[in-house]
Amino acid sequence: MNYSELQLRLSPDYTDILTAELAELGFESFVETDEGLNAYIIEPNFDEQALLELIAKYASQTAIAYEVNSLEKRNWNAEWERNYESIEVANQVRVRASFHELDARFRYDIVINPKMSFGTGHHETTAMMLEQQLGLNFAGTTVLDVGSGTGILAILAAKMGATKVLAFDIEEWAVENARENTELNNCPQITVFQGTIDDVDPTNQYDIIVANINRNVLLAEIPIYTGLLTKNGHLVVSGFYEHDAPDIEGKATEAGLVMTNRATTNQWTSLSFYKR
Repeated sequence: MNYSELQLRLSPDYTDILTAELAELGFESFVETDEGLNAYIIEPNFDEQALLELIAKYASQTAIAYEVNSLEKRNWNAEWERNYESIEVANQVRVRASFHELDARFRYDIVINPKMSFGTGHHETTAMMLEQQLGLNFAGTTVLDVGSGTGILAILAAKMGATKVLAFDIEEWAVENARENTELNNCPQITVFQGTIDDVDPTNQYDIIVANINRNVLLAEIPIYTGLLTKNGHLVVSGFYEHDAPDIEGKATEAGLVMTNRATTNQWTSLSFYKR
């Protein structure tokens, strides 16, 4: 079966959201490039009209140019392995794929085999979340991972000593992938389900909540997260730009949280709070 290769030229600020949108259209794998993003789909499943509608949706926000090529069947695992590099966070965490060798210099070794290209630690928001987690004490804690993606944040929480971790995502493929990755990392204390924050039992409380999702969801749900936190519990969030940070902080303050840490990389921001 041949594949279609979609080459997108666009601002790097939009590669993540276009990856998510293209996944909804059936694209199976993604590679970030110097010019933007390459996406791959089985040739008969490619719908150019749907692509044009997607580009039009973002036309007022960013310029997007594209080119489509037909590719003969090839070893896609080998293609992916050539483009997937391990990452290192604060000299303590190494995120790698299963085909990378273990590096014993790092305290926390996380194996992530992503079905799509999110949550591997390569994006600034994920790396900042991992670093924020390193500043917290997870020993003996209960943790909630909101919009878990590959499960990378839940896995670090478990490796840092959390005794019970609940993770969820709205996407079926993400839930399947997170479950696979928790098994790869031998983290039986992690439970992953498909759903939203509304599906979390409101009578349960968590010592730490991590949420790497978008601005609008955070603004709507921070009061819910606060209600789920134990006294002196911690909330760590990211997934938004630096100019959105005041709105996020304001919403958290209204909910009774106090900011303890802030990190910014390439205009992306992560904030950490505790519950008074």
